[in-house]
Order: sequence, then structure tokens, then C-alpha cells
Amino acid sequence: MTNSTLTDAEARTLVAEAIQRIVPDADLDAVGDDVPLRAEFELDSLDFLSFVETLSQRSGVGITENDYEHLVTMRTCVGFLTGG
Repeated sequence: MTNSTLTDAEARTLVAEAIQRIVPDADLDAVGDDVPLRAEFELDSLDFLSFVETLSQRSGVGITENDYEHLVTMRTCVGFLTGG
């Protein structure tokens, strides 16, 4: 279930903050919206789980393993978090 009360800008900020908790020097402005985040920032499985947990906690959106396919790029993350 997604939270359609988040705006695109809010969702984008949440994704950026979640990535930067794991990769503090990550520059998401330099990464296109369709670049796979795990590959770009070399996130291993534990890093990705931390990313998912941070997104879930900060957004209030429950994220299950079945939702991981929606958390690939900035664009798909924003779409998932906004219900778009």
C-alpha cells in the first residue's frame, strides 16, 4: 500500500535521504531518474534493506519484499511512494 499524500518532491527527498544515510557522499543530483540505485551506489543486500527500512519509517508506507521491484530507480521509488 502506498501513501498518495506524499508529493513527488517529498518522495524524492526521502529517497535521497535514505541513500545518503548509507552513502553519505552520494550525489543524487548527478544521477539520472532512471539509473538503478543499487548498482550506482554499490548497495549490497544489507545496505538495500537499510534503504528500504528508512524509506518505510520516514514515509509511513509499509514496504514488503514484493515491493522491491518498485524501488529500483529514483523514478520508480517516487512513483511507488506517491502511489503514482
